[in-house]
Amino acid sequence: MFTVYILYSDKFNQIYIGYTSDLPNRFLSHNELATKGHTIKYRPWVIAHTEEFQTKKEAIIRENQLKSANGRKFAREIIRQKFGNSDD
Repeated sequence: MFTVYILYSDKFNQIYIGYTSDLPNRFLSHNELATKGHTIKYRPWVIAHTEEFQTKKEAIIRENQLKSANGRKFAREIIRQKFGNSDD
């Protein structure tokens, strides 16, 4: 199984979209373990949304959809509903 996820940083009003086969460890990496990369600048992160897929190919396709303009609108709407923030 592969999980496509949307992370949200309320402190910086940032979103991050990715996929993984191990969400708990990937989330830990984003929030604590990583020492370089985009996400360390915007800690702490919360998981705003997840979707499960049987194959890596399906997950990559969905990740790319979510990274499109329409996908980011979808992500921002989820964040607005869950966290009350709709700014880009």
